[in-house]
Amino acid sequence: MKEQDHMDQEYLAEAAEIARPGVEPLIPIFPWPPRVRVSGLYVASRIVTPPIPAPGPLPIQPIPIAQPLPGIVPTSAGPWQIEELLPWGLLREELRLDVDGRYPQMMASGTLYGVLAKRVHWIARLTASGPNAWTGSIWFKDGDVAGFPYTTVDITTTSTFLASQRKAVVRLSGGGTAVRTRTLAFTSPYFRQVEFEFDCAAGVTATTHIGTHDHPNRPATLPNETLSIEEVYRRVGFEVRKSGSDSIVPIGDAGTNARWSDNEMHDAMQVYWSRFAGKAQWSLWVFFAKLHEQGTSLGGIMFDDIGPNHRQGTAIFNDSFISTAPTGDANPVAWVERMRFWTACHEMGHAFNLAHSWQKQHPPDWGTPWIPLANEPEARSFMNYPYNVSGGQTAFFSDFAYRFSDNELVFMRHAPERFVQMGNADWFDHHGFEQASASPEPSLKLNLRVDRAQATYQFLEPVVLELKLTNIGRRPLVMEKELLSMTDHMTVIVKKRDKPARQYLPFARYCHDQQAQVVMPGEFVTDSLFISVGRNGWDIAEPGYYTIQIALHMETEDIVSDALTLRVAPPRGYDEEFLAQDFFSDDVGRILNFDGSAILRGGNDTLREVNERLSDRAVAYHARVALAAPLARDYKVLDMGDRMGEMASAKEAGGRLRRSAPRIEEARQLYTSALLERKDQAIATLGRTDYEYYLGRFRAALVEHGAVLKKEPRDVKRDAKREKNGDIEHTMRVIKEALSSLKDQEPVSR
Repeated sequence: MKEQDHMDQEYLAEAAEIARPGVEPLIPIFPWPPRVRVSGLYVASRIVTPPIPAPGPLPIQPIPIAQPLPGIVPTSAGPWQIEELLPWGLLREELRLDVDGRYPQMMASGTLYGVLAKRVHWIARLTASGPNAWTGSIWFKDGDVAGFPYTTVDITTTSTFLASQRKAVVRLSGGGTAVRTRTLAFTSPYFRQVEFEFDCAAGVTATTHIGTHDHPNRPATLPNETLSIEEVYRRVGFEVRKSGSDSIVPIGDAGTNARWSDNEMHDAMQVYWSRFAGKAQWSLWVFFAKLHEQGTSLGGIMFDDIGPNHRQGTAIFNDSFISTAPTGDANPVAWVERMRFWTACHEMGHAFNLAHSWQKQHPPDWGTPWIPLANEPEARSFMNYPYNVSGGQTAFFSDFAYRFSDNELVFMRHAPERFVQMGNADWFDHHGFEQASASPEPSLKLNLRVDRAQATYQFLEPVVLELKLTNIGRRPLVMEKELLSMTDHMTVIVKKRDKPARQYLPFARYCHDQQAQVVMPGEFVTDSLFISVGRNGWDIAEPGYYTIQIALHMETEDIVSDALTLRVAPPRGYDEEFLAQDFFSDDVGRILNFDGSAILRGGNDTLREVNERLSDRAVAYHARVALAAPLARDYKVLDMGDRMGEMASAKEAGGRLRRSAPRIEEARQLYTSALLERKDQAIATLGRTDYEYYLGRFRAALVEHGAVLKKEPRDVKRDAKREKNGDIEHTMRVIKEALSSLKDQEPVSR
């Protein structure tokens, strides 16, 4: 098989490399007798073949080749014939054997697919029991486990160079039931299949390969090779396919602004994946761009689910902090390439549901991950931050072998498919904070606040929290500047009264530079959190009482907030009830979360209707801001043409980045109505932090289009005339005054 030939060639190359003088071999070199890898995927299926038609006039229609089918379909020609590879009730059985090859974990996992969508998944840790034989206890079960009582597995494989003749005999026993034995055929040396696509904007290079010896700071035993991202994931156990060569998406029509906003990037992901609506597949799109609008502090972003089938999108920003080598580095160019390569593999790892190395262990009452996990703060893994380990990035890369940790390999190779497949499952099934690792004398206090006297929200009104982290100790503290913006450093729980708790899961994850700030005793930092909707859907929607609590994960302790209880009021009339049917949708949630979209037209139509029919309600402020944002500036849109249904590069599909020209007057009217006409109401619903942010964007948009604030004496009559005529200069003055009035003000509530 082609895949096995690739694995065998890799084995020989690996053996030759580690045979260099002074390098201690990690595996036997050219073993005798020759060793045949047996790790990989083994499958048995219920084969259903169609009947032979009755004799008739020539030509006779050809008989289709037998294929595994998910059921038996009768025909007029007679009953289907069944080859009894599996007993009734089972359609397919898989075994993933992991005992040799690259980074063997001595594990086996199996999946039994039954009728009516029933399935069972099991995992066992193995020890050798003889030549080509292993035994082990089953320590993990998932699915319809009532019909799977077995506790022990014994596996024997046939050792032959002919892949088509390799078999695995699986014997399941224990649990007070009869022994079950099945023979499965070798299918692939890989455990799963996945498809990658890499695109980049014009003027940007996609870093998908790296020379492992290009930088002198490396392990002494690291093989000298050109390593690709595809090869990194092949060594995990995925059969990686690419749709084509890396391509450049033309940016000539997109204007001169090379920075990407969240909503532009999200729209690009939506456009790319919209071609696959209704088609389930393991696929990941990686897009390389220059900079995010936040500047150099953001190195990458991963959107957790794009489209109805939870497809993933990741963007890498080449000119961010990852492009700045440390002062005095021995090879700055190689350092930058290595960081870009690491960032891409890191963000793609999140797409496979991998957590950061230091964020895997949680107290029992927080919820149950797929298996109990220990934190790995010193792991030399793609999922650890190089600057987080002892000794910093220099120590990290001096011992980094361009791989994932063993625990991460077990997860990607053997966890149930729904856990690994992009965006398919959450990590936790129930939550609480009673046993969080909180210090008895914490140095920090986390407050959740809302900018109103009573935490009551109108129906349809999105909830924006103000987070306040205060140094309550006696010493200055050094913390990350973006700490409250990094949702992967926190667990957010939302519980509606009399309903199960839900974990808020953001639509996107960000890879920030680690910038320190000093917070003196009594000082605090603040940020906002738009909490109504995320990857779970709308966490806060129906009328009723909700309790919200957040745990902030610090290096040595967890800072747990007090619980905040808020109330969502019932609808006040028919219009609210009617619009709710379209408002509580995925598209509207995304538009509000990312402050606008140029391509989610249905969601924009709903927000326009909200603005028109509910203009006096709090939700209208959010609608106006979201509608204004894409109109206020040059907006980049990825146009993919008409090529549908296949994984192809953006360029091959006829894609290009085009510019959507600003409509500044429409944006000015929407922003003015949302931010300036009723300032107190706007602050109460948008939150003080976001209100100031939106004012800044509004002012920047006006300045970009030539607006200036002249220094001249105040004139009441002139200002009234300018206000009446919608004068931009008057708008600028009002913005300046609004920003000034925000200083040193605190929200009304706790």
